Amino acid sequence: MIQVTERGPSLSAEQGRSAVLAFAFLRGALAAGLGLGALAVLAMVLWISSPAPGNGPDGALRAAAGLWLLAHGAELIRTDTLGGAPAPVGLVPLLLAVVPVWLVHRAARDALEPGERRPVPSAAGAFAMVSGGYLLVGAAVAFYARTDSLSVYTPSLLCPSAVVVTSAAAAGVWTASGRPIAPPSWAPVRLHEKLARTRFRECVETACRSAAAGVAVLLGGGVLLVAVALVWHAQAAQQSFVELSGDWAGRVPVLLLALVLVPNAAVWGAAYGLGPGFALGTASTVTPLAFSGRPALPVFPLLAAVPAQGPTTVLNWAAAAVPVAAGVTVAWFTVRRAAPAHAGREKVWSMRETALTAGLGALGCGVGTAVLAAAAGGPLGTRALAEFGPVWWQTGAAALVWTALLGVPGALLLRPWWLRDGDGGWPARGSAKETAAVECAPAAQAAAQGPGQVPREPGGGGRRWWKRSGRRDEDEAAEPLPGPGAVSVPVRASAGVPAAKASPVTGGAAPVSASDKRSQDSEPYDFLPADPWHERTARPGEAWPSVDP
Repeated sequence: MIQVTERGPSLSAEQGRSAVLAFAFLRGALAAGLGLGALAVLAMVLWISSPAPGNGPDGALRAAAGLWLLAHGAELIRTDTLGGAPAPVGLVPLLLAVVPVWLVHRAARDALEPGERRPVPSAAGAFAMVSGGYLLVGAAVAFYARTDSLSVYTPSLLCPSAVVVTSAAAAGVWTASGRPIAPPSWAPVRLHEKLARTRFRECVETACRSAAAGVAVLLGGGVLLVAVALVWHAQAAQQSFVELSGDWAGRVPVLLLALVLVPNAAVWGAAYGLGPGFALGTASTVTPLAFSGRPALPVFPLLAAVPAQGPTTVLNWAAAAVPVAAGVTVAWFTVRRAAPAHAGREKVWSMRETALTAGLGALGCGVGTAVLAAAAGGPLGTRALAEFGPVWWQTGAAALVWTALLGVPGALLLRPWWLRDGDGGWPARGSAKETAAVECAPAAQAAAQGPGQVPREPGGGGRRWWKRSGRRDEDEAAEPLPGPGAVSVPVRASAGVPAAKASPVTGGAAPVSASDKRSQDSEPYDFLPADPWHERTARPGEAWPSVDP
């Protein structure tokens, strides 16, 4: 009986952990099913509305499965081409890729949220189970999508598809853990202690934020460039849209395809503004300086926005404003944290820390831009269409150079301007706040001391007023001390008692008459030395001397 009783809780705990891991596994599978189901519904709607049903609902579902795999970065192989040779399709619609990445991230994050009656799995367990459940569904979908006309390039299922899923799951676990920024637990203790005494966490957070802001500005500038180019070539874009779609039933899929490719066009526009540009086939490159080579342009509305062939004009050179804005953004976000408003000098970063953080932000911006450029391009066929889109390493290197050359000097130049006060001087921004704090110190000291005490008066010669009872009379007056050895005795100018002035004493007490002494003894106020003993409370059994009203 004792053994059964002792083993019961351990078995229930193990069963609870197994149930939690199984629940995380189901979360990953459910996330995959949601993304696939959304595309399947869209494919069925388009198949129903299409005048040419094609291969029936099974063909529509297989097309949705292939599109779902393509959204993860997998490369598809088409065999029903005009030439008969298999043609790869590796251009990923980035707007579709947002859906699976967000679903995996959310599944991993929710798996670590504590429940009312269930334990929380470990971070490693949640990551493994969510990723495993999602990848298992992906393998089944890849097997289902294999047909005579469409198949999946098997190595692409491991890289980048599996890498995308595991990265999104790791980001979800990191978010659920509170986004910790610290070296790994197996790192030396000295490294942990050294980084704890520095601004390591603040520098990394600021660098990440400035890098994300720089990438966002690049994408925003790319969208602006594409929009301006589409307006400039509006007639050509409209003509290509009509030729490709035909009737209204065919225009809806073309419009949806153009919408999901808008983020790709934004990355291409950013690459164009950075300088390297993008490729339109193996023999053509589009840059702000020239459109060279023989392009392989499929008929598509977004491709109608490319400039004319040959040398470009000054209007094309204006695209350089996009990386300039990104560099200024990196500098601005760095200085906002390096020199915070209303902070003392001890919270202001040094020039070296500011420059290092801006450089790390530029590095992050370059890495993020390179990843997006690699995802935004890909092959659309063989021979001339084998290369389509920006070259990832050239685009990332250009983003790094632009943001580093503008972000680091810009942060160092913005730092003194950000620290200047309103009077035109150059002290830390905290000087005004510190001055206000010094001015408000007597009131704060009075509030901290209690209702029965009054803070030190200006000119009091290092002494304090202590209020024992009643309100301070308006007719009370005391003159400042004439010297370091003098003692001031405040007296009340009341009826029948003349106001006696303080007498400087340099070695003894001044003679006081009996009437004056009685008048002084009845005073509710007196000077007490500003020594540490007066701040202590009264001892047990002692009380303040009573005062006659």
